[in-house]
Amino acid sequence: MPTAPQTTDELYEALKENDRRPYGRTRTVTAEELVDAAEQFDQPAPLVHALLELQEAYTYGSEPRKSPVVFARLLTLFDEQPDVFDERLRHTLFWRFKWVSHALRQLPEMPLTSLRQWLTEMRDRYEKAGFGLQPYYGQAYQLAAHVGEDTTPAYELWAGRTRTRLSDCEACEICERARYHLTAGDDERALRAWEPVLNGKESCQEEPARSLSYALLPLLRTGRTDRARELHLTGYRACRRNPAMSGEIGRHLEFCALTGNEARGLELLAENRSLFDEVDSPLDLLDFLTGVEVLLQRVELLGHGALPAAGYAGRTWTVAGLRAEVRRRADDHAARFDARNGTTAHSDRRRARLDRAPLLDALELTLRTRSLDDVTPAAPVAAPPARPADPAPDSLVELILQARGLEEQGHPDARARWERLRTLVAARDYTHPDDPAVGPLVRLRADLLDDEAGRAGNNDEFADAVALHEEAAALYDDAGEPGQAALARAGALLATAENSGEGADGPEAKAAALTAAHASLVRLHEETPGLAPYQEARLLRLRATALALRLQTSGSEDHVAPVVAEVDALHAFATRHDVVGQISGALLLRASTYAISGDLPAAVTETDALIDRLKAHGPAWHLPRALGLRGRLQLGLRDAQAAYTDLSEGLRRAADWPADAVDTSRLHGDLAEACMRLGRPDEALRHLTRSAELDLRRGNRTDAYCAYANAAQLSLDLGRVEDCIALLDSLLAEPDITAGEADDRLVAQLRLTRARALHAGEDLKAATAEFVALAAESAGWDDDQGSHAMIAAETAVLLGESGDFGRAREAADQALAAHADAPRYEQLSDCLRELARLQAQQQGPDGLAGALALLADAGRIADEARAAAYETQGRSLDTALAYEHGRVNAYAGAYEDALAALDKALALLGEPGPEDDSAGEWAECVRLAGAVEGIYLERPAPALTRLDAAVSHLTALGHTEETEPLISLAARLRDEE
Repeated sequence: MPTAPQTTDELYEALKENDRRPYGRTRTVTAEELVDAAEQFDQPAPLVHALLELQEAYTYGSEPRKSPVVFARLLTLFDEQPDVFDERLRHTLFWRFKWVSHALRQLPEMPLTSLRQWLTEMRDRYEKAGFGLQPYYGQAYQLAAHVGEDTTPAYELWAGRTRTRLSDCEACEICERARYHLTAGDDERALRAWEPVLNGKESCQEEPARSLSYALLPLLRTGRTDRARELHLTGYRACRRNPAMSGEIGRHLEFCALTGNEARGLELLAENRSLFDEVDSPLDLLDFLTGVEVLLQRVELLGHGALPAAGYAGRTWTVAGLRAEVRRRADDHAARFDARNGTTAHSDRRRARLDRAPLLDALELTLRTRSLDDVTPAAPVAAPPARPADPAPDSLVELILQARGLEEQGHPDARARWERLRTLVAARDYTHPDDPAVGPLVRLRADLLDDEAGRAGNNDEFADAVALHEEAAALYDDAGEPGQAALARAGALLATAENSGEGADGPEAKAAALTAAHASLVRLHEETPGLAPYQEARLLRLRATALALRLQTSGSEDHVAPVVAEVDALHAFATRHDVVGQISGALLLRASTYAISGDLPAAVTETDALIDRLKAHGPAWHLPRALGLRGRLQLGLRDAQAAYTDLSEGLRRAADWPADAVDTSRLHGDLAEACMRLGRPDEALRHLTRSAELDLRRGNRTDAYCAYANAAQLSLDLGRVEDCIALLDSLLAEPDITAGEADDRLVAQLRLTRARALHAGEDLKAATAEFVALAAESAGWDDDQGSHAMIAAETAVLLGESGDFGRAREAADQALAAHADAPRYEQLSDCLRELARLQAQQQGPDGLAGALALLADAGRIADEARAAAYETQGRSLDTALAYEHGRVNAYAGAYEDALAALDKALALLGEPGPEDDSAGEWAECVRLAGAVEGIYLERPAPALTRLDAAVSHLTALGHTEETEPLISLAARLRDEE
């Protein structure tokens, strides 16, 4: 707190401001400072308000030891100066007797006799004040349940009584009743009792988050898996990182462990790592730690005890190490509660949770399904091939020869052989075979470097590829392998060209670099004698590839013929020498060349011939790529069904090979596009997420994040808000994102989609905070002020929804300033009109001036758009502005101005025709004009004339649905006459 309040008014304002903060240390420390400030005033009332705020901060900040101390001060003030407590303060004081009961139960050092004495105090105070005892019996039941006594008598004494004004809210009482049935083993009855809370009809500060966490396992046990999944996503988001809901978080971790989602459980544990140190309530901590142990126990039983885990601060933890520490601490807490209570209830409950077997082998909780194999400290996980590679020979000589033979063919299984050899060679006891068939060790090291260079190039890591190829070439020279050295140098030449063109002259510079690389490749080819057929075919392939990449970069028609000529030369050579892989490679390049040049039918014809050849002669691993190409061509020809058929077949055939060798990720991505065109968005969503995860496993993180961004947006468009948020929460927790190593604009897009999803999920506070942060960051995007304009505009609208019109106006001004550099006519006009509507609607006449100023800005944007000949996607900006003037004036009570504006809007719209999509918009404008004229201006006759004429016109055109609100309004006006 910058400065202490100097007056009581300042104190009350500071208390209000603190009340708006989330629960946690900041709010609690401020509340403590405000109590100190309140004590300087010679008035008890400010101190009472400050103490109440402090007790609330302790209670919901998970500091139960301090809450009773504060309440004792309040009770003393009440006993000494009861007149200070008005009806509201008196009600609050007696309500919080229950808070103290709850706090005392959470502290094992508090004797059981003290808990019972407090309940007696509560009963006596309630009776003396004339309050009903149902709340007291509720606390007596909760104590019995906590201790582990027979709860039936206490439950009946509580549940059978009539509720009073001091009873817990309906949602909390429902939770207690449901948990009673749950403890009795009646899942169905518990879920029936919970239904009003689970459906959102009853809620409070803690509900439905608390009930959702308890209902997860009963839902699974009764076969309601989809409902359990939905409530896990909703419930976890409501309690994440909240110390006061650590027990709930523990139950969500347990749910993950029992549904085959151990990897997600570890992810959520990492997100809530701070709870190990922030939770001051021993009972809540016991609940949390038990859930953590259920998860860690499951992970360790699955053989992953060495995985990293997020635990207590100050050291790094493995799953096994953290589990041992958690078990020690949780056992100690349970033993302390049992010693206090004289039962074994807490140890027994803990053991029951730990002994519970998984309820499902696998339940897909989020769009990002991950296994424990995907959880590693840093390195990307290689995607295992769906088809096991042919068994590798045991003999080292045979393994080396087989790897080289497979490499000559371009066979996908070569990679597995190189990986095994790389491991063997790196071993300290490696001995190279003395066999002339495999050559010296330097030759093998060159092979391994060349393989590594190829993988770097496939991942667009061209600088690394160049260095590795050149190092391999030097070793091949040392080994007396000039042909292999030439191939390595050719790879370096092509990678160097691909690494060019990053500056302002990007495409031109890259095209020039590829031209130079091709010339160098031709010289290298001509100057290298004694090439084996497969080596010469590969050099020809690289020459053709360089020109194909140049065509792709430039798009120039002049660059088509040279590619075709090189491809023909490759095809002729490969056919003459029966180099099967390069024959299909040439056909694939030819089809791609036609596609790049825009001749899609010719490309399809070439691809048809290629696929027929591959099915007859192989190689089989080229089929997925060929089918993928034809599928993309069919998409270009707008035949989505044919594309879907080819891409689906390609994906089925790709299952026989390692994913990175046949580009399975791209097949999934293209299938997603085909599914969208066919109107199958849910299937598209599955393909997008699979594409993204494959890219992530290969280390292509940027491609993965782009695919995930598309998946998140699609899930939001489909109304799957919680899926969208859960996916983005998971992505934004990735190490490279949290470390600031990922592309900042891409991360901003992920955050923007998440903010929109939070808004759609009615979490206005969180959405607004994220938008405000994004608007501040995007203000510095000098190269993309258009995006800043849109973000600032959306931020202004959310601030308006929150009622903060001062900051909303500031955000709108930021958007206007950015719009001046990068116009966003329609988006900004929409924002200003919506903000004006919100201000007039919320503030009435007091907000009219501000709302009209916003509409004036929107008017200037409409003028600019008209001058720039900008065409809107929907209705014209002038029409929309006139209609909004009508609404704004109507909200502010300026009905004559509202009617005039609506008449202008109707004139701009014009009467709709038979096929006119604007019939609904026109009808709504007529309805609002009729309401203003007939109801607020009390001129029903002209209003009815207006409405009846519109109904007749719309009916004649067949727009009967649009007439219903007009007919309803006309009937109301006639009834009032």
